[in-house]
Amino acid sequence: MVSQFIHCPYKEHLEVTYRILRYLKSILGKGLLFKRGSSISVEVFTDANWPGSITDRKSTSGYCTYVWGNLVAWRRKKQSVVARSSVDAEYKAMANRVCEILWIKRVLKELKLDVSLPMKLFCETRLQ
Repeated sequence: MVSQFIHCPYKEHLEVTYRILRYLKSILGKGLLFKRGSSISVEVFTDANWPGSITDRKSTSGYCTYVWGNLVAWRRKKQSVVARSSVDAEYKAMANRVCEILWIKRVLKELKLDVSLPMKLFCETRLQ
C-alpha cells in the first residue's frame, strides 16, 4: 500500500514506512523454515478483483506460489491496465502466473531438480 505513494509521499506515508522498517529491524535473526516434502510439486494460487480501486478502476491481483509445499512467493499488485470484466481481470492474473511457473520450472531444471509432475495453477472464479 505504501509503495503506491512513492512518487508523491506525505508525512503519513513516511511514518508508516518507518514503522515497517522498525518491525523488520526487530525480527532480525528470525527466518522461515523450508522443508523438502515427499511430493515434488509446484502449485500457484491466484485471484483478482474487478474493479479493485474506485479511483482508477484498475483491478488488483494477488498470488501465492508453493514449491514442495513451501510458500516461496506471494504478492498483491494493481494490474497495469483496466480490465473490462471480472473474467478479463482473472485472465490477466493467470497469464502472469503462467510466466512465473515457466520461470520456476527453468530454475528447478538449472538446479538439476526434475519436476515431472504437472505444475498446477489454481484460480478462484465467481460466476455473477
